[in-house]
Amino acid sequence: MCCSLDAGKREYEMITRRLLIRGGSMAAGKGAAESYASVIARELLTDGIEVLNRSREGDTTFEAVWTFYEDIEPFSPDILILHFGIDDMYRPVYRSEFKENLVQVVRLARERFEPDILLLTSQSFADSSVMDAASIYYRAIREVAVDLGCGYLPVHLRWMSHLESKGGGPLFDDDERYPNDEGHQIIASAVTEKIREIPCKTERQR
Repeated sequence: MCCSLDAGKREYEMITRRLLIRGGSMAAGKGAAESYASVIARELLTDGIEVLNRSREGDTTFEAVWTFYEDIEPFSPDILILHFGIDDMYRPVYRSEFKENLVQVVRLARERFEPDILLLTSQSFADSSVMDAASIYYRAIREVAVDLGCGYLPVHLRWMSHLESKGGGPLFDDDERYPNDEGHQIIASAVTEKIREIPCKTERQR
């Protein structure tokens, strides 16, 4: 028991940054035994980064705005990941509302604790009509990232690259909206690489 407590204390002392994920069903892990958030939490612990996941099934960018003071502000993360789009598309949330909601969350975060902010898209879809609809939201995500100087991770491009180069089985089980474990591994790999490119604030100040 003593050794376990000592190990836990050492892990806590290693933490230098906090990362918070706020998203909807995908970020919450719906459809997978283990979400990408859980995978990166293990991976990034060795980098001194604590990962918190405040995502919920079915949440859209409206919920992100409405629950900002409960889900984001109290934790003052050094890095904030916003991962929305698919639930917004199926609600549906209008593109203009979706974009404005993202802008509002980014601005609120910067006013209160100035985190590094990373905006993610989601998977690609085999059905061209669904992909066309998703692309509307993915473009809005990129526009917000460019306009407000946020980090941007086009998960759908990594997804398509994986399918083209490796093929293999489907990356979802019953519903293409919800990736399976293999799909979450692809997202986790992309997110981990991107996060490791973000320097600590102390390093930027040198």
